[in-house]
Amino acid sequence: MERQILLALVVSVSLLTACGGDAEESAEEIVIANLEGLVEGWNTIEPGGETTCSDGSPYKFFVRPADPEKVVFYLEGGGGCWSGASCDPDLQPSYKIDLAETDPAQRHGIFAFDEAANPFADYSIVMAPYCTADVHIGDVVQNYEAPTTDEHESHEFSIHHRGWTNGRAVLDWTYEHFFEPETIFVTGSSAGSIPSPFYSVKLAEHYEGARVVALGDGSGGYRGFGDVRPHDFWGTLDVVAGVGHLTDMASEDFAFHQLYVAAAKANSQIALASYDTAEDNVQKQFLALAGNPSESLQPLLDANLEEISAAAPDFRAFVAGGELHTILLRPELYTYRVGEVSFVDWLARLAAGNAVDNVHCGNDCAEAELTETESSSESTAGAS
Repeated sequence: MERQILLALVVSVSLLTACGGDAEESAEEIVIANLEGLVEGWNTIEPGGETTCSDGSPYKFFVRPADPEKVVFYLEGGGGCWSGASCDPDLQPSYKIDLAETDPAQRHGIFAFDEAANPFADYSIVMAPYCTADVHIGDVVQNYEAPTTDEHESHEFSIHHRGWTNGRAVLDWTYEHFFEPETIFVTGSSAGSIPSPFYSVKLAEHYEGARVVALGDGSGGYRGFGDVRPHDFWGTLDVVAGVGHLTDMASEDFAFHQLYVAAAKANSQIALASYDTAEDNVQKQFLALAGNPSESLQPLLDANLEEISAAAPDFRAFVAGGELHTILLRPELYTYRVGEVSFVDWLARLAAGNAVDNVHCGNDCAEAELTETESSSESTAGAS
């Protein structure tokens, strides 16, 4: 039988009796989370309201209850779009349209809770799926015109770039059910990596006493755009206004790494970090789509990391060799390394609040370095 879960922390306090002054032990219940109604494993939450996917279909998110004092807030990846050609669901859309096939139980990496090396095996997980093509920080309904092709005539259509509407709903649920977490690990892969610093600021504002860590997985090389800027189509600068230095930032000056700089300026207590491969093939594809093609990702990535580090001296980055896109939901989480430093060990230290160094594959980053373990297996789809 599935077990309903209500997690609470109970402490004993000493109360004086009304007569005689003798101390009497009495238990006072202090509830640090209300997860009543949830079952073990993954639970589906349907927030309703104004939440929506790109095509107007319903939005949902997932929660896996465990230790209520340690929470992972995970933002899923899934591409993005900002033109008629890339947004039209009938052509070759560069984003995940809806959540019909989203199932966190089918993912590996940090969601493989039976892996002995998983640093988040006992964490509660709040997973915000992605289906709005706006890296979780859009808040408009945008009209596009699809191009004429051999099979389709040009036509107008709308995309619900409501990632922030959905994200707010997931945040609100988290606030309503986790009252006093000690640690919040904010992360995401690919499109979910980009806004992780922004969401970490929001969570740190609400949970003032918590230790907040933000790790982006697979977005560090996006350095500037061409003449067409994706965030203009999503309403992003209106969403992130007020965080750090972004309030008055002009659209042409904004790039995704600025979210790290803004988070550092907004809250210096957040532990900011990132993971990338030096020649991430998906990042190069989206750079080309955004009008900024680059034969090598590493110069752009290194320039971004240098700029972030100048604003946040405690920022830490792990740059592995190769071109694999994202790692957190892949088996490679347990095998990738640089020299003697395995990524999973580095990640575990970061999550635990221990000091970690910057790790970089150096000048020869064409190939990934692997550690053979019992969990090594073929790659899963990950969260591109």
